[in-house]
Amino acid sequence: MSDATTEADHEARMRALKEEMRAKTRAAAEKRGLLAVHTGNGKGKSTAAFGMLARCVSHKYPSAVVQFIKSGDDAVERVLRGPYLKWHHVGDGFTWETQNRAADIASCRAGWEIVRGYLRDPQLRFLLLDEINVVLSYDYLPLAEVLADIEARHEGLHVVCTGRGAPEALIAAADLVTEMREIKHPFNAGVKAQPGIEF
Repeated sequence: MSDATTEADHEARMRALKEEMRAKTRAAAEKRGLLAVHTGNGKGKSTAAFGMLARCVSHKYPSAVVQFIKSGDDAVERVLRGPYLKWHHVGDGFTWETQNRAADIASCRAGWEIVRGYLRDPQLRFLLLDEINVVLSYDYLPLAEVLADIEARHEGLHVVCTGRGAPEALIAAADLVTEMREIKHPFNAGVKAQPGIEF
């Protein structure tokens, strides 16, 4: 608090802020499944989504993850298991590793069929589509089809889409959009990806 700001000034501002927040809370009456998008070139898109997933599983909400592009069993999967969670890998690894567009498209198509089943499942409460933004940016799945299927989901289902390069139409359709922006990353200084931080 600066010398120019008195205790009374601060108290008055906080009282006004408190009333403003209470008014917004009272006005927010709608409850429905949200579409969230985590995008940008910075780290933390999937990590933030996994945090949401952990919360939902902790609330015993039936949840599912469909991981596009990525392959293999990572640490998150080993910890987040149980009766409230289903997990699918539908990728063969990063696209610069596979170098096979037709195979990547086929993997994504198979994955989207799994997603369609979840979008229609009235019991499911949370669906994480990890790296779907990359899939859409590479045109591995038709954007219009993906948007139509997500829009037709049941009312109580939260869907989170992660990955760089989220298309503008997906951003426009979303209720919540967060862009992770890289300011500094240790990999650029030659530091290896590390368990618990990167994966």
